[in-house]
Amino acid sequence: MTIHWCGTGLSAIPGLRRLLEAGHDVAVWNRTPEKATEAVGDLTTNIHKFSITRLSELLSPADVVVSMLPGDWHVELAELAIAKGAHFVSSSYISPEMRALDDKAKAAGVALVNEVGLDPGIDHLMAHALVAEYADSPAFDADNELSFLSYCGGIPKTPNPFRYKFSWSPLGVLKALRSPSRSIRDFKTYDVARPWDAISTYDAPLATPESFQVYPNRDSLPFMEQYHFGKDWKVKTFVRGTLRLNGWSDAWADVFREVETLEGPEGDARLKEMSDQFWTDHAYDEGEPDRVVLCVDLKAERDGQTKWHKTYVMDAWGDDRGSAMARLVSYPVSFAIEAAMNGKIAAGVSAAPSDPALVDSWMGRIGALAQHLQVVSHTS
Repeated sequence: MTIHWCGTGLSAIPGLRRLLEAGHDVAVWNRTPEKATEAVGDLTTNIHKFSITRLSELLSPADVVVSMLPGDWHVELAELAIAKGAHFVSSSYISPEMRALDDKAKAAGVALVNEVGLDPGIDHLMAHALVAEYADSPAFDADNELSFLSYCGGIPKTPNPFRYKFSWSPLGVLKALRSPSRSIRDFKTYDVARPWDAISTYDAPLATPESFQVYPNRDSLPFMEQYHFGKDWKVKTFVRGTLRLNGWSDAWADVFREVETLEGPEGDARLKEMSDQFWTDHAYDEGEPDRVVLCVDLKAERDGQTKWHKTYVMDAWGDDRGSAMARLVSYPVSFAIEAAMNGKIAAGVSAAPSDPALVDSWMGRIGALAQHLQVVSHTS
């Protein structure tokens, strides 16, 4: 079985190196082979210029195709994997086009595993663990009112006036600012056209408690089913969102104002121009530590009294192993590859696993990647 790892951007390297160091048969594919050689050439010479035609020639049944390429490649690579009887792994969100491959993947007996990075990925594992523990607890009652929060953010370890730094092209961050979100607030669907209209404060129960600015992103509602919320559960709050340093909204006020005015091809061109300038002005310097904070919280209340309340809280930062973001995105990808190869993930399209054995195993290993990871219990 060969792992065909496609894409060697910054967020891919630690997990790729882990697989090579573990002795797996890995073929590395990148649009610029020289960059791949710089990153992993000390561990392998099995490096190729990315070509879907050449990959198709070398792909065999039971191999794994890994896409750490831009999102528009995922579906094409997944379709190739199905045709060849190979598995597929990506850290990205499941698109409707990827979801539509479920029946074909099941018929071919292959796993198409997505959402196994940091966010989405580790946040899913934490949510599955909390929901399973609550559902099995004496406090469980379908009449309890539930509040679920999941906030994740990559932020500079050393705060700066812009209150942010970029690990890779800022274009994705800027495009996200133009995306509406949907969540649940006070038992009702809460639609937001612009993230900055829904910024609030979140007090994270870190080793030293710290407050952050947070806002909902994307559509949170489908994740209630993914996290195995019962259809009869009374959901007061359900939000998956982004976390930023306090002061971020003030520092970015001019950015918000301009982004709001951009439309059509001219707007897209301006967004690209802004992205290039931000990359020049606000990229991490060589060796400068980044930081990742992730909090996933589930609370059950009844008649105004807290019946059950726990929070997974993770704090990680760049060190001599490299950036926290790269570790936390790519290591879970490598765990998913091994699980798919070992038949631990069912055929079809899936996100990060909810199987308790896999969740426990992965979370145990993720603990070594972060400087702080704990479950905080807010009730006695």
